[in-house]
Amino acid sequence: MYYTEEDIDKHLSQPIFHLISGAADELGQESYVIGGFVRDIFLHRPSKDIDVVTVGSGIELAQHVAAKLGKKANLSVFKNFGTAQVKWHGLELEFVGARKESYNRNSRKPIVEDGTLEDDQQRRDFTINALALCINQDRYGELVDPFDGLSDLENLRIVTPLDPDITFSDDPLRMLRAVRFASQLGFFIDPDTFDAIIRNKQRIEIISQERIIDELNKIVMSPKPSVGFELLDKCGLLEIIFPELVALKGVETKEGIGHKENFAHTLMVLDRLSKTTDNLWLRWSAIFHDIAKPATKRFDNRLGWTFHNHNFVGMKMIPNIFRRMKLPMNEKMKYVQKMVDLHMRPIALVDEEVTDSAVRRLLFDAGDDIDDLMKLCEADITSKNPDKVRRFLKNFQLVREKLVQIEEKDRVRNFQPPVSGEEIMQTFGLPPSQPVGTLKEAIKNAILDGVIPNEYEAAVDFMNKKAEQMGLKKV
Repeated sequence: MYYTEEDIDKHLSQPIFHLISGAADELGQESYVIGGFVRDIFLHRPSKDIDVVTVGSGIELAQHVAAKLGKKANLSVFKNFGTAQVKWHGLELEFVGARKESYNRNSRKPIVEDGTLEDDQQRRDFTINALALCINQDRYGELVDPFDGLSDLENLRIVTPLDPDITFSDDPLRMLRAVRFASQLGFFIDPDTFDAIIRNKQRIEIISQERIIDELNKIVMSPKPSVGFELLDKCGLLEIIFPELVALKGVETKEGIGHKENFAHTLMVLDRLSKTTDNLWLRWSAIFHDIAKPATKRFDNRLGWTFHNHNFVGMKMIPNIFRRMKLPMNEKMKYVQKMVDLHMRPIALVDEEVTDSAVRRLLFDAGDDIDDLMKLCEADITSKNPDKVRRFLKNFQLVREKLVQIEEKDRVRNFQPPVSGEEIMQTFGLPPSQPVGTLKEAIKNAILDGVIPNEYEAAVDFMNKKAEQMGLKKV
């Protein structure tokens, strides 16, 4: 059993619920806590988002509650939607009047009418989100569960309250929410419900990209994201919303030589990385790290299958995909590009002798993101040969130790050459020009290659010698 009566009593004993109860009784409005907060009581998950549905005006109840809470309550009213929100001491309380909905086929915006609690529960996406607890004093804590959602909670089942074809056609975002809950909670989608997703998958095209990416981000952040992506693939939604990821599927064999199944590999890397980080954009980097393998795949008679420059090509693909999917076109995108571009570098250091110069360059290029990059690279070791995995991880540990040693000694992470471009121009009487860039690049490379230490005097001495070779004279 998922819960005891004490679980309900414990949550509803909070003063905020008694205050809402009093406000509802004063207005004579039948009122319930409903949805995710109630579900999470039974799943023993913390939740600070509380949805209250009332038979009457949700806005009026919210205003009454805010008045009782006093100045520290922050009330927002959304008249067009008939809803209101009260923020108070870290809690977000959403108030809405019970309603029934009907839909036009070409829009997910419903035609809304006042309704009963039963009407409101019928319009919910899944039975586990239709659970309601009465908070009126005479029925305080009474569970209203017309679709046996409690049984579905106990059996880890995601199923719609009504005909799933109607539920998903009315609001196609619910198909993604089904997958998201399966991924987040470790539930399974009822077979009839899943078949309805397959039948209605094209309906997702009426949903805005912003809403889609919000659900995708929650799948990416779930404990085992591969569950969500595999379900999206099986029902056909992934092909519609992220075709580049589906393009990784399949293994081609030539002359008896096959290559790694890159879709399964990508999901394995994502799952492995998810055990070590809650950084959403690092997890997205795992999803994108091999995205260009289909575009760069070639068969070489001597080398077999190759994916030359897939890191560089993948980095170049990212802006267009981010733009289409409405992912942020800012420093977060640049971070993902950086991770994808650099993800082969530490592996290359493992394959060959780890030189100080190579480590300095990696530190310089990765900057403060070096630790994230190493996490991604370690997650990228998915060989079925345990000895190979152990060997690579051991070598990665050597790379990590070398990174620490070089950083302590040479301070090259995010460094700027000790001699600026302005000083070069002043020293040799040069305008902004190619020789200035050549000198500055030469100083940087000399430091990264260990020719000179990362110090001002050594850099100036090197600059003067290099300038003399270039035929430049001091002014």
